[in-house]
Amino acid sequence: MTTTHPTLTLPARNLDDPDQRVNTILERTKAKLGFVPNMCRKMANVPALLEPYLAGYDHFRSGSGLTAAEQETVLLAISRANGFGYCMAAHSTITDRSGVPAEVTDALRDRIPIPDARLDALATFTTRLVETRGRPTSDDLGRFTEAGFSESDVLQVLLAISVKTISNYTNHLFDTEIDEAFAGRVWA
Repeated sequence: MTTTHPTLTLPARNLDDPDQRVNTILERTKAKLGFVPNMCRKMANVPALLEPYLAGYDHFRSGSGLTAAEQETVLLAISRANGFGYCMAAHSTITDRSGVPAEVTDALRDRIPIPDARLDALATFTTRLVETRGRPTSDDLGRFTEAGFSESDVLQVLLAISVKTISNYTNHLFDTEIDEAFAGRVWA
C-alpha cells in the first residue's frame, strides 16, 4: 500500500507582508543570508517557529566549537538521515562554498565512509543519534569520544538535530521548492 503525505498549502510569506512580525523576521533573515530562502518563507507563517530555528542555527554556528567542516558534516548527516532534499541541496551548496573537499560532501550525500576519519566518526555518531532518537549505545559514544570529541560535543550535535528537525520537517510538510541558489546540488 502506498502512503501519500499531505502537503501544507499555506502561502510563502514575503518581505512586504502586512503582518509586522512576519516582515521583521524575514528582514532579519535577508540581512543575515542575503536572501530569504523558500523554507524560511514557509516557516514565517508561524513566526514563533522561524525565530527559534534561526536562533538555534546561529548558536550552533557561532558557539559549538566545531570547525566549519564539522558543522557541515553534522548538518548534512542529519538532513540525510531525515531524508529530505531541500536541506541536502542547501547544505551541500554551503559546504562547497566553505572549502570542504567535495569528496567529503559527496560521501555524506551518498552515505559512504568519509575519507577523513574524524569527520566520518562525527557523521556516524550524528546519524546514530537521529536514528535512535537520542539513545546511542555505549559503543556509539565510545567511538565518538575516541575520535577526539567530547561529551559537550554530543550536546552540540543535539542542538543541531533540534534545529534541523524544525527545518527538515517543515520542508517535508510543504514539499518546499529548492531555491535557485541551491539548485546545483539537488539530491535525491
